[in-house]
Amino acid sequence: MTAFEYHADILARYPNVVGGVIVANGLHSGPTPERLQAAYLGEQKAALARIGTTPLSEIKSLSAWRGAMRAFGIDPTQYRSAAEALLRRLTKKGDIPSVNLLVDLGNLVSIRHALPVAVFDTHALSGKVMVRFANGSERFTPLGEPAVEHPEPGEVIFADETERVIARRWCWRQSEDSAARPDTTSALITVEAQHSGGRADIDAALRDLLDLLAEYAGGQYQSAVLDRDHPAI
Repeated sequence: MTAFEYHADILARYPNVVGGVIVANGLHSGPTPERLQAAYLGEQKAALARIGTTPLSEIKSLSAWRGAMRAFGIDPTQYRSAAEALLRRLTKKGDIPSVNLLVDLGNLVSIRHALPVAVFDTHALSGKVMVRFANGSERFTPLGEPAVEHPEPGEVIFADETERVIARRWCWRQSEDSAARPDTTSALITVEAQHSGGRADIDAALRDLLDLLAEYAGGQYQSAVLDRDHPAI
């Protein structure tokens, strides 16, 4: 059974997209343990040192995401990719707050590689998740908000087979019902790139995610790298 797939229309418009995908079961989450917390804080310091005074818009992977978002009509300075939003918070505030084990683990890899990482709790999902262009009828519940909203026609979304949207504007924000929580036991985890040479970066980020999950969250995993020639897991 397919768990995650890029629609053919997405691959035609974005032929360079590469996605690392993990389907995880039997996880344990909870609060972030001290050893992972120390590694996460260390990664934040390393990212700050690596970035220095370089504008985030000049980092290759983030610049490519800006271009991808412009291509479906989004102002990427108003709606930033998840990776850019994290690094912007880090460079402006000096740190990124801890949330829980799975979220912190994903954020650690995101700032290390300057790539958007999403951890979706799959408890509320039905069928496979498709990355596709929205028609505007789909349903999205914003994180921390009760009201349901609808995506703009033509924006890129992650949606299940019931048209439940779990991420809007591709990698801008995920939904309330898909957020990884302390009691999450099954998850769909993605890391994506749009830039040239992105395959090597995705390979490295996927290895990091799998190593960290095995060390801190346990469970069983199926993983794959998806692209134009291999669009589904």
